[in-house]
Amino acid sequence: MASVAPSCINIKKPKLFWTVGPALFGNIGCFLSNPICTVANAVFVRTAVGSLRPVLTTSCTGVASFVPSVPQASSRSRTSTVTVTVSATATVTATRKLNPIKMSAKSSNDIDGKAIAAQIRAELKVRVATLPSPPGLAVILVGSRRDSQTYVRMKKRACEEVGVASFGFDYPDTATEQEILDKVHELNQDDKVHGILVQLPLPAHIDESNVIQAVVPHKDVDGLHPLNTASLCSTGTHVGVQKLNWKDMASVPFHIPCTPQGCIELLDRTGVDLKGKNAAVIGRSNLVGLPVAMLLMHRDATVTIVHSKTVNAAQIVKNADVIIAAVGRAQMVKKDWIKQGAVVVDVGINSIDDPSSKKGYKLVGDVDYANVKQVAGQITPVPGGVGPMTIAMLLRNTVNSCVRHTASKSEKK
Repeated sequence: MASVAPSCINIKKPKLFWTVGPALFGNIGCFLSNPICTVANAVFVRTAVGSLRPVLTTSCTGVASFVPSVPQASSRSRTSTVTVTVSATATVTATRKLNPIKMSAKSSNDIDGKAIAAQIRAELKVRVATLPSPPGLAVILVGSRRDSQTYVRMKKRACEEVGVASFGFDYPDTATEQEILDKVHELNQDDKVHGILVQLPLPAHIDESNVIQAVVPHKDVDGLHPLNTASLCSTGTHVGVQKLNWKDMASVPFHIPCTPQGCIELLDRTGVDLKGKNAAVIGRSNLVGLPVAMLLMHRDATVTIVHSKTVNAAQIVKNADVIIAAVGRAQMVKKDWIKQGAVVVDVGINSIDDPSSKKGYKLVGDVDYANVKQVAGQITPVPGGVGPMTIAMLLRNTVNSCVRHTASKSEKK
């Protein structure tokens, strides 16, 4: 198996090293050290941020026909019902109230990833409360990278909020590959652990592919195991193959990578109908570009993958109803690439100079947000769009794993 690191861009500043790219999990990490990487051999990080609140969006002019007009929120609360299947014959239904918010006119065509992630986490909390035992997520951290430590802390806080048990296993940079493999094998056998996440990148002396493949597929909540990848790439169009309901991610019996899953969830929760639409995915990484293209195809979109060798990339993108940008180049996608009313999901996150900022830089996506927003029907901002969704999808994968494990135990009794 090839290295799981996507192609990305490094932005160097004095005593700061930024790693960006398809920006695994939609956010950016930094650490105080001398730059040690080149563009061709870049490290990458997983971090996720986002405040939590429910979401409603408002309509705007120039929206494509497949983007629904959502009315302004009323003062009344809404009700969300979550049904959890714990065996072949028994289900548990839980109901909670969601307090809607009103979106300002300024952000009327923004897809608010922070708010949608908050809604998902609230739903997961209700779902977890119906389970006979809490889901468990184990995270293996090797080394003392500050960005990785930040991610682990954020994951732990999210687990606590939702009711997922969090198990952390920290190792020094000098840990051997065998030590990590032994811990993975131990966690594979632990019934209290339903998801295993190995924090990447690992030190250079550890083969990441060996560690990833050591995680049993049903606990691979990152969706990186080759068997989970193969399952995602199976279309199920031939006779005799079980058809999956790709509109209900909880019913898919294997783990889907978190950031691509988060992109589709954003589209679903803003009412974007993908069936029959032209979709352009900018970027072909193993972590975002390829899996999100497969998910779009499973939802009956006609998908084109645009990459560095694509001829007339701008024209191809302009024909798309839905664009997902995950290439790791700051503000590469311009206004004249986008047709009126298209939906734009920006996965990238990049640091650019900004003398007006106290930090001297600001974070931007792969899309020229301020200008593209003028023609897009809906668009994700950076930050606050895709990024917050990734940890929500990680938690959802863990909860789904627990539900499947509980159902399996019930059927064996």
